Formats: sequence, C-alpha cells, structure tokens
Amino acid sequence: MNKQSKEALVEEFAEKLKAAKSAFLADYRGLDVEQANTLRRKLQDVGVEYRVVKNTLLRLAARDTDAACLDEFLSGPTAIALATDDPVAPAKALVAFAKENKDFELKAGMLDGKLLALDDIKALSALPGREELLAKLLRTMNAPVTNFVGVLAAVPRSFVQVLAAIKDQKDAA
Repeated sequence: MNKQSKEALVEEFAEKLKAAKSAFLADYRGLDVEQANTLRRKLQDVGVEYRVVKNTLLRLAARDTDAACLDEFLSGPTAIALATDDPVAPAKALVAFAKENKDFELKAGMLDGKLLALDDIKALSALPGREELLAKLLRTMNAPVTNFVGVLAAVPRSFVQVLAAIKDQKDAA
C-alpha cells in the first residue's frame, strides 16, 4: 500500500469515525474466513460496518474524532465495527458472536465519545433495541385512546344491558 492510498484510507476512515455514534474494537485472531464472513453478515444486517484496519492508520484517523478514546486499545490484530444510529444492535450482535466463538474477543467500545469497557458493552447489549423501544412508546401512546374508547363504549353497553334486564323483568311478570 503506497503513501497516497494510506492517506486516502485515513481520510475516509476519519469521516466514518466522525459520523459514527458508536464504535467497537475486537481481536479477531483465530477466526476462520467462514466465521468472519458470518460476523460481517450479522453486522451488515443491523446496519453496521465491520472492517479490519491497521492500528497506525486507525490511530491517525481517530485523532480528531470521538473515537480518540480508543487509542490505548489499538494493539494486536484489530477489527472495528462502526454504527451510525442504534448502538444497541451492534453490541447485541458482537456480544452474541463472542459467546459463540471463543476466539473472538471484544476489546473496548465508544459511545458518543465515551469509552466503554467490556462490561459496559455487555450491559449495552442487554438493553432493548430501537425497534422494541419504539413499539413500547407506541403502545404507551395508544393506551389512553384505547381506554377512552372503552369507556365511551361502556356507557351505551350498560344502557342496553339495563334495558334488556327491564324487558326480561316485564316478560317474566
């Protein structure tokens, strides 16, 4: 790789790091090609970019971004997963993959410029995802309307039941 292509890669990655809300570093040593491709597909399904980058190039790219806090973890073989929106989905995918594959090891993460340790990433993966939170919000917003409709329907229903009881009483007499 010549100097110009390295500079272009650093510039490209700096833009991606500036746009990313979260980033996760991992040691991928010991993974075979099939396992690495499986991980890439899982992360791609949740809208996350996963790449293997040289530590020196990543360090240069992260210099003026929120990802600069990951500098101390840039040693050994390093892969990075970048998420631009939902940070929970990649954390879930990475933690689940790490449980299935003992060779894959998460190093650290970054969420909005704050460093995440391994325990923080596991705690993040335990949170409900964006879609689940939106569904809960929608259910909460619909509850008052649903209850109001139920109350409005109860008044005529009760009136009809009273009329039916009066009719049954007159028919019995």
